[in-house]
Amino acid sequence: MEVKEIGLDQIFVSEFNTRKDLQSGTEDAGLQDLADSIRERGLLNPITVNARTDGKYDLIAGQRRFMAYQRLGQMSIPCIIREELDDVDATVVSLIENVHRADMNPIDKARAYQRLYESLGSYSLVAKQANVSVTTVTRYLRLLNLTPSLQDKLSTAEGPAGIGAMSRLGEVFSPDQQEEAIKKIGGFKQDIQEEMIRRSGGDLDSLAGLRDEAMEGHFNTRLCREGLCFRMPPELKAEVLESLGDGNDS
Repeated sequence: MEVKEIGLDQIFVSEFNTRKDLQSGTEDAGLQDLADSIRERGLLNPITVNARTDGKYDLIAGQRRFMAYQRLGQMSIPCIIREELDDVDATVVSLIENVHRADMNPIDKARAYQRLYESLGSYSLVAKQANVSVTTVTRYLRLLNLTPSLQDKLSTAEGPAGIGAMSRLGEVFSPDQQEEAIKKIGGFKQDIQEEMIRRSGGDLDSLAGLRDEAMEGHFNTRLCREGLCFRMPPELKAEVLESLGDGNDS
């Protein structure tokens, strides 16, 4: 690999750059903030580009830094130059740089994992390339089962639920039921939402009863993990909860 200054007009955003939504996660640190930081402190990490046969370069990772340099009116930017990356390698390089960043749009991550899966044909190989677990890969891929409207909301700060619950929603409920399901589980923490979806088995009508149970505190994920996530007479459940509480306080 080589690092050198390259003119901005010689760099083009690659289709294999996994970050598509540049606004996701930037509510507290937008593009102008990044530009101001670069002006004051310089560029801490060069962008990554792939050399083309025509002498130009494809931007693989660092699109926000590239755009910040454009905003600052700079003519060139420090680049890490990769040579002859194929489609899979280019996606992997971009994904690895972005996948562990909290501000990356989860749908962008999901689509990157999907592209890798289509190329590699194995969840385990995708997980190995991205240095994540197979569970993480499949959780993100299930987000692609969500309706477009929910995918759009997931990329914003006011999204309807966390990744775990939304992934479970995409797995359990059909697209025509997902919006209604979200309304029925709204207001609960993500782990409770995920448990409600799991226990519903895809039955939309059952969510009303599960919501009532959740409101009354009849189940939580700690008790489920301890094997107590089942229906029992209220008096008995109260005794069990009191016993667990006494045990935790001792």
